[in-house]
Amino acid sequence: MEFQQMRYVVAVAEERSFTRASERCLVVQSALSHQIKALERELGVTLFARTSRRVEITAAGEAFLARARESLDAAERAVSEAAEADGQIRGSLTIGVIPTVTAIDIPAALGHFHRAHPAVRIKLRGGGSDEFVTAISEGRMDVAVLGLPDSAPPKGVNARVLARERLIVVVSAEHSLARRRRLRLQDLADEVFVDFPEGTPGRLPSDLAFQAAGIHREVAFEAMSADLILDLVRQGLVIALLSPAVIPAGSNGLRMIPVTAGPTRIEYLAWSSFNPAPAARAFLESVPIPQSGDDK
Repeated sequence: MEFQQMRYVVAVAEERSFTRASERCLVVQSALSHQIKALERELGVTLFARTSRRVEITAAGEAFLARARESLDAAERAVSEAAEADGQIRGSLTIGVIPTVTAIDIPAALGHFHRAHPAVRIKLRGGGSDEFVTAISEGRMDVAVLGLPDSAPPKGVNARVLARERLIVVVSAEHSLARRRRLRLQDLADEVFVDFPEGTPGRLPSDLAFQAAGIHREVAFEAMSADLILDLVRQGLVIALLSPAVIPAGSNGLRMIPVTAGPTRIEYLAWSSFNPAPAARAFLESVPIPQSGDDK
């Protein structure tokens, strides 16, 4: 069995396509397919169920995939640690970023890191805080920016507070609440909201705040994009609770109103609690961290 065969298996499993996997691995599809078939013969199992339009990993493939990833990660880690011992930073850096990140200028941070460590392969992934924590714990991600309610800090990973912020109400300029200087949660009891999908960390601070106050909240619209949320508010369809930092300066047609005892959101920088890779350590050192941030 060769490492290249394991790389091909991982690529096909993640891409769910032999065509896309071959493009990713920079090899012709026939060669990739031949190598996987040879591996299946060697193992005596079928790793992928194939049709002309569909590729699905089998139970045997899932079992092999987990160990293949571990072997590839170990090999890459050996190379990067050897390079680090010689004063170089190599390997890969996978970073997860929530849609509402505000505490770090991610493009600038990645640009700075790339110029300092050009041999590191950087991968950027979008998604939610919960999936990022799981990915870090399982060794599939190095670093992530998380957004969580103050009552639910991340568990199973190292984390440092980047920012604490209180959410504000956003309404259209024509809304009946638009002239108010400050609101309470009780003032919002009869309003229709747009928010992030139920169960996601982006929505949890608001849900917990209303539950604690004993107030029912109607969330009729769900969206993952802050821009879409603001556009729905601008049309007068709904109101929202958002971080002030995600609202562009001079947003036409919107009014932002502070909320007394409103939801609080904390942004964290998270990384593995078990021997982070050299590239991850270098990135953590390169990101400006507020002096008030507390390690968790």
